[in-house]
Amino acid sequence: MSTMRRREFLSVLAGTAALPLIARAQPTPKIARVGLLVSGSFENPDVRVAFDLIRRAFAELGYVEGQNIVFEPRGTDGTIDLLPAVASELVSLKVDVIIAFATPAGRAAQHATSTIPIVVGSMGDPVQDGLVASLSHPGGNLTGTAFLGPELVPKRLALLKELMPALSEVAVLWHPGAFSEQTTSGMMKQVTETAGNLGLKLQLVEARSPDEFERAFADMAKGHADALFEFPSTMLYQERKRIVELAAKYRLPAMYNAREFVQVGGLISYGANIPELNRRTAIYADKILKGAKPSDLPVEQPTKFDLAVNLKTAKTLGLSVPSALLTTADELIE
Repeated sequence: MSTMRRREFLSVLAGTAALPLIARAQPTPKIARVGLLVSGSFENPDVRVAFDLIRRAFAELGYVEGQNIVFEPRGTDGTIDLLPAVASELVSLKVDVIIAFATPAGRAAQHATSTIPIVVGSMGDPVQDGLVASLSHPGGNLTGTAFLGPELVPKRLALLKELMPALSEVAVLWHPGAFSEQTTSGMMKQVTETAGNLGLKLQLVEARSPDEFERAFADMAKGHADALFEFPSTMLYQERKRIVELAAKYRLPAMYNAREFVQVGGLISYGANIPELNRRTAIYADKILKGAKPSDLPVEQPTKFDLAVNLKTAKTLGLSVPSALLTTADELIE
């Protein structure tokens, strides 16, 4: 073999031997598999909005569906009892992280796995619900965002009294099972103590499903309630249009925990921005996918709360909104 041919042969051989090394140096990017768990249908407008916000947030973080991220959405028909089975299905798919909407879905995911990271959006009281050890140090495989539902109960009831100085009896609409017994007891204690301080009588009315709404409002009417006070609940939030319609039917002024109620005709609301809290779960999930541990990511709490008033509804109910509420409101709907 000539010297020139020999050099060419060795050059080709060296290049061939280097190919595996080059392939190892340029691995195929890992595709992140993100499970989405919700106690509702992905056909529900609220669930679609939340999912779209999360997808856009991931896109802003550099993820492209089908290239480096895949979503595995799973939901129920709104029945909380079905969540454990759906959560187990996500675990069996061996997703990299589970994003759950609200406390019931987060609790189901936590019961289904102690190893797959879980990010929950819009938790009520994650410590009392047993989801985390503390807000600053979750300590397990779960973290996320909280909307401080229980803590805002006194403020919301005081605002309702400010709007209706002659208020004497309030019907509290609540959804059993929306939170743990500890959190629910805490909200009941706070609303009872605040009502006592404000000289109000309370009528506790439960609704376990939308099928019980008509009966619940009929009970409020029989109890001669002057106004309605709504406890936080994913089910009640998703069914807010019907609740607002029933409140209008029975001419019950109502205080809600999210501005979305007011936007569909509810009277007044005070609370955190729920869609934003859900959107931020993508940011937490991204950190986890890049190596962070849920136990080291503090539960994020809102620092701003929105007061919204529907002036058209107030006029229909014959209510005059105090100037103090008008000047402090973040959103006035006419």
